Amino acid sequence: MILLILACFVWPLIYPVPSPIAGDSAPNIPPLTAGHLFGTDQTGNDVFSRILYGGRVSLEVGFGAAILGLVVGGALGAMAGYFGGLLEATVMRVLEIFLAFPSLVLAIVVASYLGPSEMHVIWAISFFTVPYFARLARANTLQVREQTYIRAAQLMGVRDSRTLVRHVAPNILPPLMTFGLLGVGFSIIIEAALSFLGLGVPPPHPSWGNMISQGQQNLTTQPVLVIIPSAFLFAAVLAVNLTGDALRYRWSAQ
Repeated sequence: MILLILACFVWPLIYPVPSPIAGDSAPNIPPLTAGHLFGTDQTGNDVFSRILYGGRVSLEVGFGAAILGLVVGGALGAMAGYFGGLLEATVMRVLEIFLAFPSLVLAIVVASYLGPSEMHVIWAISFFTVPYFARLARANTLQVREQTYIRAAQLMGVRDSRTLVRHVAPNILPPLMTFGLLGVGFSIIIEAALSFLGLGVPPPHPSWGNMISQGQQNLTTQPVLVIIPSAFLFAAVLAVNLTGDALRYRWSAQ
């Protein structure tokens, strides 16, 4: 995962790569050609450059949607679990309405309404990540709320907001972060699906999803245009999931 992040965000700053959208090279240059590691596509854009810049979009959407879901959903779930009562019932019933919709269908509807752009994709994916984070945060808050130090803080007259920030949040954050990393991989896949359908980052700006969509038009003559972005998409999701599993095992051992 570190290698992918460095390649997508740092490599173009250290070693200049061709523009991913200029189309200033000959079309359909095969891979491993001098100056074009992965060749060029049908419009003359360097595929390696498009992989790097497309990876930026996929990783930004994946981490952005997961962070937004963690912050908003975690806050809602923590407040619902800590205060209980009408607030808990209202928050959880509203979130369960969103959970009733299939994730991809809801993302397609929101992305279609907002229009194709990177930020809109993040918002669209967050619509169904927030409820999952909220349920996890609520479940962990219900356990933490019964601990002795929480009762002691309440008896000492500590404000609820301070108790949530100082005592509840640090104890529910590890499982939320682990779930968040797994959510990054899922968000990257959803972004690729939306871009494949034309609802993500609009061409000619690259993302791995729209690169696969454009490449499948020439699948029989240039299969590498589909294979290469698919391989990077697979590697990114696998790396994020393995990192999330490693953190889960590490924190559970503690």
